Amino acid sequence: MSAALGATTETPRRTRRDVVRAYVALTKPRIIELLLVTTVPAMMLAERGIPSPWLVFATLFGGTMAAGSANALNCVADADIDAVMKRTASRPLPKHQVPTRNALVFGVTLGVLSFAWLWPTTNLLAALLAVAAILFYVLIYTMVLKRRTAQNIVWGGAAGCMPVVIGWSAVTGSVEWPALVMFGVIFFWTPPHFWALAMKFKDDYARAGVPMLPVVTTADRVARQIVTYSWVMVVWTLLLVPATGWVYTAFAVVTGAWFLIVAHRLYAAIRRGEPGKPMKLFHMSNTYLTLVFVALAVDSALSLPVLGFPF
Repeated sequence: MSAALGATTETPRRTRRDVVRAYVALTKPRIIELLLVTTVPAMMLAERGIPSPWLVFATLFGGTMAAGSANALNCVADADIDAVMKRTASRPLPKHQVPTRNALVFGVTLGVLSFAWLWPTTNLLAALLAVAAILFYVLIYTMVLKRRTAQNIVWGGAAGCMPVVIGWSAVTGSVEWPALVMFGVIFFWTPPHFWALAMKFKDDYARAGVPMLPVVTTADRVARQIVTYSWVMVVWTLLLVPATGWVYTAFAVVTGAWFLIVAHRLYAAIRRGEPGKPMKLFHMSNTYLTLVFVALAVDSALSLPVLGFPF
């Protein structure tokens, strides 16, 4: 009987490592990784070579804190949604691994530290842009757009485009047209990437009352929108050609064609009444964005002659 009583009253002990893992999970590390992949090439294009290693480290460290702040605050605001979605039910707040108040303080602290770090180590413009990205993601996307419009990810995705602008400004102290083009590449990449995921987890979003496009319209229309944004994205990548060399141009064309083929195949399958493979597009979209920006980094590191005119 004592053994049975012990079995009912014993609670699992959480180690310090478990607590650290829970706080790290609040920052959504996988999302941060993709953001950082785009930041370094942006800095290299701005330098047209390899920037100071210290500047790269300072920008990435500050950018990581800013992105972690935005993601942690997003977890706080979306705790009710995350709790009813299978894809997000294992996050720290739904599982009560971190108190809500602690998560809020953690997110705000990371945001303050990112500004306090970026200003002296890079410049004021980069620091202000990082804060603007946090505020936009949390206040505009998470708290206003996400629960009210099917275009939530289109406009809300602008926050995810900011790392390239921050990286550029850290090097140059300004925002010039190539930075805005890179911003646009990620802006137009975000809807196909996220809508493919939302097609897979449509029931999750419907259960949570989030009006993602696949929830409020037909799969045919979603796939059509994916194809449209994919074409705009691929064409937009070519706007960087005047500021780059043949390595970037070749990769932009080849990988762009690859992306369009996958997007059109998804659309064709859905038109035939088949479920299609949206997760194939979702996963390859990550690879695509990585390849495009790695090509941009290599092109810049080689300091190849630009194909158009210098900036």
